[in-house]
Amino acid sequence: MKSISKRLSVMGAALGLAGILVLTAPAIGGSKAIYDDPIEPQPTPKLNLGKMNYDAFCASCHGKTAGGTDKGPTFISRIYHPGHHGDGAFYLAAKRGALAHHWPFGNMKPIAGITDQQIASIVAYVRAVQKANGLF
Repeated sequence: MKSISKRLSVMGAALGLAGILVLTAPAIGGSKAIYDDPIEPQPTPKLNLGKMNYDAFCASCHGKTAGGTDKGPTFISRIYHPGHHGDGAFYLAAKRGALAHHWPFGNMKPIAGITDQQIASIVAYVRAVQKANGLF
């Protein structure tokens, strides 16, 4: 009985480690920081507003259609999946800035003058882009 329990414990630890490695692979170089030719989501009035705000506040670093640039990463990555970086992470990054922790682009400064409503429209647009590109 003790042998079975020990095997299950070792197997559980191995599976847990494998899960951690799969989830953190993009953070250690397993995912590209730039996503070539991202697909635009189907336009709606709400998404058009989000795209306008994204283009004004985010695209210079995070690229057209969230594809990334040499200044900031793509949002079409498992790192930015809602289960890893929820919508609140976008609000915090825009309002307070963000320390570099997944990519080698350096820290993100807060975005001066951005409103909660603008961030909400940007998040809706980014999530639609992610969905259009198969992230979820």
